[in-house]
Amino acid sequence: MLKLYVAPGTCALASHIALAETGAAYAIEKLSFKTNQQNSPEYLAINPKGRVPALVTEQGILTETPAMLAYIAQRFPQARLAPLDDIFAFAEVQSFTSYLCSTVHIAHAHKMRGYRWANEESSFADMKKKVPETMGACFALIEQKMLRAPWVMGEQYTICDPYLFTIAQWLEGDGVDINAFPKVADHFKRMSDRPAVQKALAELA
Repeated sequence: MLKLYVAPGTCALASHIALAETGAAYAIEKLSFKTNQQNSPEYLAINPKGRVPALVTEQGILTETPAMLAYIAQRFPQARLAPLDDIFAFAEVQSFTSYLCSTVHIAHAHKMRGYRWANEESSFADMKKKVPETMGACFALIEQKMLRAPWVMGEQYTICDPYLFTIAQWLEGDGVDINAFPKVADHFKRMSDRPAVQKALAELA
């Protein structure tokens, strides 16, 4: 059985939802960031990066959300979470998840993890102040150029969708009004109604 390490409010929710969508059996291990459990010796033995998610498989441990989502889609092809029979379309899926990971998530992280990029307190404040602008720009691009609707890739629901939903949850806290992006807001509501999303959120509660 697959085992997923998660923490509430993190990007681990994307892989959690994807697993729930497959209908397969899996186990969830919740970490407490409040007690710094992600940096405990026990967890660092699983993921030396000290971050979630981490997915324990029979072959080894996977980290990084885009890789884990691609693994889940390919391990459970019957769930139809990616266009696995079309190499270009699958590459498009991975392009979107990579953008969320490498650009959007990083823009969000400047709000509370400025110490990764600077040492001065004044720098932290400046980075935090910039977050509404950078996150807004990211979601404007998603709204105008990436989200095909009703799902990210169009008619087929894919691993892109739980990932976008997960990061869209952060918008309010980042000072961005999701309603400024009608397609994103509709996608968020559509995702909220899915049983797999509700299941994953309940397991995190």
